[in-house]
Amino acid sequence: MMEDAFWLTEEQFAELAPLLPNDTRGVARVDDRRVISGIVHVLKSGCRWKDAPACYGPRKTLYNRFVRWAAKGVWDDVFLRLAESGGPPAALMIDATIVKAHLSAAGGKGGPHRQAIGRSRCGRSTKIHLAVDEKGRPRRLIVKPGHQGDAPVAGDLVSGFTPVLCLADTAYDSNAFRATLIANGTKPVIPNNPTRKHHHPFDRPAYRLRNVVERTICRLKDWRRIATRYDKLARNFHAAVIIASIVSYWL
Repeated sequence: MMEDAFWLTEEQFAELAPLLPNDTRGVARVDDRRVISGIVHVLKSGCRWKDAPACYGPRKTLYNRFVRWAAKGVWDDVFLRLAESGGPPAALMIDATIVKAHLSAAGGKGGPHRQAIGRSRCGRSTKIHLAVDEKGRPRRLIVKPGHQGDAPVAGDLVSGFTPVLCLADTAYDSNAFRATLIANGTKPVIPNNPTRKHHHPFDRPAYRLRNVVERTICRLKDWRRIATRYDKLARNFHAAVIIASIVSYWL
């Protein structure tokens, strides 16, 4: 076994195992703990799938498990069930971060917008939008093209949640979003855009909690395949972000 190889602990896998698919037909599935540990190693280290350490078994098995479960929504389902176990969040912090798309991410079918790749000031890029709770645990993750704004995604980030507070920076300062939050019984803690003629109340002491989402972004970007997008398909990159969130915050 490689000294620097990643392995899920027995406690982590015991929490994860009941959430994995159990309807396998025919030949029994290759050891889940070993395969998922191999997938996590590739995502954290940023190596190519074919360069994954031999201790995880066949490299093709790692890749196939990752992409097939991404297509079936398995990773999303595991994330949602773990996030639901955390109970309703008392506060939500929302933000977005730009991820540069590597040349290997080009050529995904369906055009650049369908695969969540756009052109921003830093070149071809993808944007990760996320909502985290007061403990920094991701509650919702959305992947969009890098050139698209933050405010249009804000409603989807908070949909279904009724936190006491919602903290966001000035990029989310829109009348529509504020009205949506207030209608749901949530207090918006958003600085007023300097161009506003009529300012809304702003709770500056509460706003200090917003740095939680920035710390979450930094932790997720410690994963090499999150900091740079190598995947052609948006669903595969989204799955990578989901897995990073599960391992970093929910296991």
